[in-house]
Amino acid sequence: MTSQTIAILEPGYAAYDTEASVLAKQDVQIAPVAPETEAVPALQALDPVGILVRERTVDATVIDACPNLKVIVRYGVGVDNVDLEHARSRGIFVANVPDYGAEIEVSEHAVALYLSVQRRIPSRDAEVRRGEWGIGQSAVIPNRENGVLGLIGCGKIGLEVARKFRALGFTRVLVSDPYMPQEAARMAGVEQVQLDELCGIADVISLHAPLTSETRHILNAERIGMMKPTSIVVNVSRGGLVDETALAEALHDGRIFGAGIDVFEQEPVSRDNPLLYAPNTIVSDHAAWYSERSVVMLQRCAAREISKVLSDEQPEHWVNKW
Repeated sequence: MTSQTIAILEPGYAAYDTEASVLAKQDVQIAPVAPETEAVPALQALDPVGILVRERTVDATVIDACPNLKVIVRYGVGVDNVDLEHARSRGIFVANVPDYGAEIEVSEHAVALYLSVQRRIPSRDAEVRRGEWGIGQSAVIPNRENGVLGLIGCGKIGLEVARKFRALGFTRVLVSDPYMPQEAARMAGVEQVQLDELCGIADVISLHAPLTSETRHILNAERIGMMKPTSIVVNVSRGGLVDETALAEALHDGRIFGAGIDVFEQEPVSRDNPLLYAPNTIVSDHAAWYSERSVVMLQRCAAREISKVLSDEQPEHWVNKW
């Protein structure tokens, strides 16, 4: 039997032994396609039956380069980089990995960004290293006693963020999530409110929603304008949820206190992105999901979805259903 190929677009892990072990009984070969390699000719040469992808775009042209393609699996939750409709039209399964356990890592990263912004840790570090000492009037830190957390989207990660913020003394958690049942909100001890109300009340707004046509720029200039001058924005979800220019302008004008940003509309982030130069803003490189534990779990779960399809089963987390 001829070996089948699984292509990995934009490989970024140290090794693919985990995927190979999961797929060992199915006679496949794993072929990474380097980020600097043009996807279409590489895939035409490989003729893969499966694609594993991180952030690289899998559009109709990429999909049509693979005549025998059966399944595309996204390493992670968001699938906005995959043309779901075109894959559906060709009968190609698209799956994601929503349950690889990274809610611990992502929620921890959200809290770390918040604390770094709230306590001005990077600027204090830089000033001490420059030989400066003492907190001046320009380094005012707002009081967060009995603080209010606002969650835009509230799945497993949002609930874990809420739990950790409560441990920091936040006494209310507001949620804007049209897909969260009332009973689930009640059991979790969170308050469901309209998004505009959340923006006007919350001390910290943390985003945990998928990126869709409805959620793109859900935090826009108008809603940023509703926020308190002491508010902090934290985004560990998808960059496109936030109007980056509007957020940067609000930070420069002092209309909000700070921001902690792990994700950007364009990644890797462009050097001219205004958030890189906004005051009291902490940035990281889409790393909230990462730990040694979460990488292994993510690779294993993604490979299992490939394995199911090659065994003539539906993927467990099938996102473009027909």
